[in-house]
Amino acid sequence: MNKHQSFNLLGLLAIWGLFLFQLSPSLAQSNDKKAKQPAYIDKKGVLRWKGTNEEIHGFGVNYTVPFAHAYRSAKKLGIDPKKAIDKDIYHFSRLGFDLYRIHVWDTEICDSLGNLIENEHLDAFDYLLQQLKEKQINYVVTPIAFWGNGWPEPDGDTPGFSHKYGKDKSLTNPDAIKAQENYLYQFLNHVNPYTGLAYKDDPSLIAFEISNEPHHRGAPKSVTTYIDKMVKSMRKTGCEKPIFYNVTHSIQLAEAYFDANIRGGTFQWYPTGLGFGKELEGNFLPNVDRYTIPFDEVIKKNGGGKLVYEFDAADIGRSYIYPAIARSFRTAGIQIGCHFSYDPTYLAYANTEYNTHYMNLAYTPQKALSLMVAYEVFHQMPRYKDYGSYPENTQFGNVHLSAEGDLAEYISEEKVIYTNHTNAEISDTDKLQTIAGFGNSKVVQYKGLGAYFLDKIETGVWRLEVMPDAIWVDNIFGQNSLSKQLAVIKWNKWDMAINLTDLGHDFTLEAINKGNDFSSPVNGNNFSIRPGTYLLKKKGIDTNIQKDQIWKNVDLNAFSAPEQNLSKHYCLHQPINETIANKPITIKATIVTENAPEEVILTGYGTGKPLSLTMEPKAGYDYEVQVPAESLNTGILKYFISVKKNGTFVTYPSGKNGKQGDWDFDGREAYQLNVIEGNSPVYLFDAIQDSDYLMKLWKKDAGILPSSEPNKGEYFVNLEQLFEADPENTNGDKIYDYSMKYNFQKRVQYRKASLNDKQKLIIKARALNNKPCKLQVALIMKDGAAYGKVITLSPEKAEHEINLSVLNTVKYVILPRPYPSFLPYYFENDNPVPFDIQNATDIQFSIGPEIPNSELDEKHGIAIESVRLE
Repeated sequence: MNKHQSFNLLGLLAIWGLFLFQLSPSLAQSNDKKAKQPAYIDKKGVLRWKGTNEEIHGFGVNYTVPFAHAYRSAKKLGIDPKKAIDKDIYHFSRLGFDLYRIHVWDTEICDSLGNLIENEHLDAFDYLLQQLKEKQINYVVTPIAFWGNGWPEPDGDTPGFSHKYGKDKSLTNPDAIKAQENYLYQFLNHVNPYTGLAYKDDPSLIAFEISNEPHHRGAPKSVTTYIDKMVKSMRKTGCEKPIFYNVTHSIQLAEAYFDANIRGGTFQWYPTGLGFGKELEGNFLPNVDRYTIPFDEVIKKNGGGKLVYEFDAADIGRSYIYPAIARSFRTAGIQIGCHFSYDPTYLAYANTEYNTHYMNLAYTPQKALSLMVAYEVFHQMPRYKDYGSYPENTQFGNVHLSAEGDLAEYISEEKVIYTNHTNAEISDTDKLQTIAGFGNSKVVQYKGLGAYFLDKIETGVWRLEVMPDAIWVDNIFGQNSLSKQLAVIKWNKWDMAINLTDLGHDFTLEAINKGNDFSSPVNGNNFSIRPGTYLLKKKGIDTNIQKDQIWKNVDLNAFSAPEQNLSKHYCLHQPINETIANKPITIKATIVTENAPEEVILTGYGTGKPLSLTMEPKAGYDYEVQVPAESLNTGILKYFISVKKNGTFVTYPSGKNGKQGDWDFDGREAYQLNVIEGNSPVYLFDAIQDSDYLMKLWKKDAGILPSSEPNKGEYFVNLEQLFEADPENTNGDKIYDYSMKYNFQKRVQYRKASLNDKQKLIIKARALNNKPCKLQVALIMKDGAAYGKVITLSPEKAEHEINLSVLNTVKYVILPRPYPSFLPYYFENDNPVPFDIQNATDIQFSIGPEIPNSELDEKHGIAIESVRLE
């Protein structure tokens, strides 16, 4: 059987399957009728369903299993891509998503002339779309990516025009443009064998975006001509769907984009930059306070629609931020948002696909729940509604956000979603239909580290789904590979309590997912639980519910979670930098072993009475112990954490057998804690220790300079120019500024009591280039206010004092710099609270403020050794 015969057979089977699907009363009748209607954009730029004229709301993710690294990795790992797709799309539906977007790797599915190649990648993509359709998830497709297929690996020798011409030539070369016209025509006419529908006719495909991030550099007329050719080739197929174009690159061409025959613009947002290489620390709600579109009038004048094809708070492992991003998008009038990018579950242990991003229900449960809250924002919050600025806008509608508590929560009469422990009041549980959470709330208490979902099936009957525990054991955002495990999944039994009037006490619990034979008595509202899907029934309730029936758009007994992959034991502990002498402190560690440790002890010496303390278990896998004051005299405490398993101790940080006190114990590897006098200076920044965590724009002439003094050095940056024209926004404001920021909260966490006695900042630094340089030093408050002062550095290293009493409000630079680059450079706090050193979280260094206009275009450079409070 040749390739074309096999696809024809698949097409017949798919049509027959679709016919049977339409006969199913449970799914076909529940399928929202508006999803069967084509979409259109009205004269005011609102995307609507034709037939009902209802405004379209959509929220979901990008997901790439059919292509490139994700597809290759599935094959390397022995994974069937289609089975992986089934599992992940179930998670999409579990999280409530109703939209999907992808930039298709055209380079893998066409030749250099743009002729479509029906291969395994296109087949997997067709299958993916059919599975999305079954789950009532619509999609936006970008047919041209311009990418090679390598990332994060080297590009392969692919047949497509993108490989032959590259992005720049694809936008200008006549032969490349002809290949794209040919490709788009064939792509839209391609009949998906699993649905029996051409892409142009698929009602679940609500819009096309022509290409992914085209960086136009040509004249406006040539850009318009190029886009018109693409649109014409798509319209020639008879396609009536809205066609969008990316308008966030080279925004000086906004008029040229809309002079072409497009119906809307696509946007993206990476508010914390990309590629920091480790988890960013601090509060980034100011970064997402506004999504400002400087060319918005061009869009409105042309009646253009707005959708977001990609967004993420890259390199952030916390869960509080996504609803704030959604809020800002809605205030900007955007209707559709898609996170980038959902990690295939089989890759999520290593996060190799896009190491600056990380999202998966099993491996990032709190972040996934945050997206679930963001979905509600996109569907409940009116377009263009403004809730003010940070910090006032952390409470909006049914949503509450807390960066300090790493919490996003949505609480309405019928639905409760929370990403972390919450004490929020839930006044009436009788009307609740859905609960999704992590940790403890007033309705559910759970000790595990996975997400859980409770859905009301009928009066007195609820469906409970519990995911296994996820523990990050290494730097998620670093240099990753398939051979490096960064996160582990552990299946465990934990206690749970459910407080719902509709269930009452002593309800029954029945495991219903395949292969799950777990059972537990319910005492009051308390019981034990393992990962799986369960049916909870109120005592005395009779029901006709069958565990294998269809409920909404899924099987009632559905469950998908990765198997336990704990291949070794872990002691995860972040040593404290310093603490005050003669005051007790609490030391914490996360201990992950196959079975609970028999004992965990902390031993140590060097600062008073030797230590041998039992660490007590807390929530999840956490252990902690209080070190008494008499063991914390001034000096360096060297300490160890020893974990007893099967009668044998393993000691960390070395991970070797034995423990301190054994005659053959090698104690050269130890955790260290500096114990200092309470009146000692508080260091906010030290170049050698902290420069890797500076948030800044990369510059080639920057880095660490060693000092002649032991363990000392400087972080330097030397700038040829303060202002550099942005090719993506050539009409933007000229901002002469280079800033860096460091979050020092971990540094001072055990010195907070000392801060109130400090009166001045002391900056040890110098200027470069044999001339003075002005440097603004500012402290950032947790409410987003900034207080600082400009000092003048000389070429000789010196200490510069700034009294805290003379700090004035200054501009807060949004760092890391967001993408797209037209977004605001500064965050403006309209109502800053008075300066309070206890509320300081970050230090900001800026070159630019108070430099005379006559010197702005000169070279400027600084070298900073340290900043301390005295």
